Amino acid sequence: MSEIFFEILRPGINTTIQDYGRKYLYHIGVTVSGAMDLRNHKLANALVSNNTQEATVEFAYQGPLLKLKNGKINFAITGDVVFQIIRKNSEVENGKCYKNYFLEQEEQIDIISTKNSVYGYLAIGGGLKLKSYWDSFSINTKANIGPNNGKKFSISEKIQIKNSIEAKGPDRQIDYNNVSNKSIRVIKGTNFDYFSTESQSKFFKEEYSVTNLTDRMGMRLKGSILENKKSTNIKSEGLIKGVIQVPADGNPIILLNDHGTIGGYPKIAVVISADLDKVSQLTPNTKIKFEEVSLEDAENLFKSYLSETNKYLNEIN
Repeated sequence: MSEIFFEILRPGINTTIQDYGRKYLYHIGVTVSGAMDLRNHKLANALVSNNTQEATVEFAYQGPLLKLKNGKINFAITGDVVFQIIRKNSEVENGKCYKNYFLEQEEQIDIISTKNSVYGYLAIGGGLKLKSYWDSFSINTKANIGPNNGKKFSISEKIQIKNSIEAKGPDRQIDYNNVSNKSIRVIKGTNFDYFSTESQSKFFKEEYSVTNLTDRMGMRLKGSILENKKSTNIKSEGLIKGVIQVPADGNPIILLNDHGTIGGYPKIAVVISADLDKVSQLTPNTKIKFEEVSLEDAENLFKSYLSETNKYLNEIN
């Protein structure tokens, strides 16, 4: 049997492979990586009857144009995405997110763009044929770790698909609203007291803008300058996704999936886990405000996030 694969006719701006990420490697300087919007990653897999941990194609802003070679597949796209299906008879079908489709060889998926968000996900029934690196298929382009030599995809490359798939099956669809809430909930960081009382107040009361200096590693914000009354540089400490560092210029940086594992900027706050998907989808020039919650509230909000995610997954199944 001939191998099934996508031929990349247009790679898109930042097209990579992602899954849940790789764990327990901070001690050697390797961060988790993984899908920026984990819920949309899970939903894409569920719509094609995959395990939610199966690797998906993650794209940002403009997505790829893909031509299927040597087979039939079942696929789904999640996120706030505009895409089309180009059939063999040149008929163009407007796609709908959160719905599965069947594609035959020589047909194409044209992922035109995301709309009011950054990331979208393409899942293929049965999964992709990939090599695992430290128990994950996630690509970290900063460290060149993962499939495709740890790099985002380029034109004329191939994305291999497992041959043991069923290209027939039930139609699946859910109603899902990508809510864009501009309030980001945080808990105080370990260096919160490094900042003046006025700056602490500003951080929670005033708006910050998402800048163009944003990628899978981090998100630079612009707004009221935060005055550090103790030291703008500290002894390097371990970092996690969602930490908000403040460098010498006083503008916060939210660390995201491909962040460095240690850093020496003071940490004013940490985005709660329940809001990390939402943060990853913030587009440049979006205005946001930070809201403080307690550790107990953060834990309960994460339980609610998991419960809501499972509700959607159960609706599909």
